[in-house]
Amino acid sequence: MQSQTEQMEPQSIPYPEIPFVQELRNIKLVLAYDGTRFHGWQIQPQVLTIQGVLQDTLKTLCQEEIHVFGSGRTDAGVHARGQVAHFKTASKITVPDLQHALNDLLPDDIRVYDCREVDSTFHARHSARSKQYSYSILRRPINSPFRRCYVLHVPYILNVEGMSSAARCFLGEHDFTSFCDAQDESPSKVRTVYISEVHEEGRTQLIVFRVEANGFLHRMVRAMVGALLEVGRGRLAPDAIPTKLEARERISVPWTAPAQGLCLDWVKY
Repeated sequence: MQSQTEQMEPQSIPYPEIPFVQELRNIKLVLAYDGTRFHGWQIQPQVLTIQGVLQDTLKTLCQEEIHVFGSGRTDAGVHARGQVAHFKTASKITVPDLQHALNDLLPDDIRVYDCREVDSTFHARHSARSKQYSYSILRRPINSPFRRCYVLHVPYILNVEGMSSAARCFLGEHDFTSFCDAQDESPSKVRTVYISEVHEEGRTQLIVFRVEANGFLHRMVRAMVGALLEVGRGRLAPDAIPTKLEARERISVPWTAPAQGLCLDWVKY
């Protein structure tokens, strides 16, 4: 028979093993791309996209599944000089080696200009404060075949002064429902525009529309350009832009400029 002391001895309880969780590195990329042959930024089945190519390349380099987040989605045919993206990885590859390897493996129409490790809280889209896009219009009678993928060719006279005046009407905070795709699912269509200007380079006959805002709706810039071109052709008065904004109806701005003239210039954080 066991003694009372033996009966009261506590049994040893094994502690569960705590799994080791490796902290992921957060990597920020600044990249440029020629969007001509891509179906936009966002990954889609059975078609070539910027995000898809980046993820496949990083999977090869890091030997793990990678999800790349961009500052925003560019449409098919739209270009970028300063798109920003980020991804998290357990890989120990150094930042200089990563940038070098990416530019070795990526196609020639995608380049990584900057690569750095950032704070874990950084998010390419959610941390962005503003973005700037530019849209290029060429007024020459004949367009160069070497520029056809990067400008909108408009071989007729435009009232550039009227376009410039109309562009200023976009400045400030407005509801841009009239200037976005009807399928845009953003809960709010209100955006604040900080820069909206039309500049003409007389020698080259190139007209450039630049716009900076705290965010953009789907096809918003292209709809703005469509309205500005209507002003340039005399079909719309410059002071009609506020009325279009107040209408908050997509049908009030029926024409959207094509993709090839549009470029994402930079993202500010």
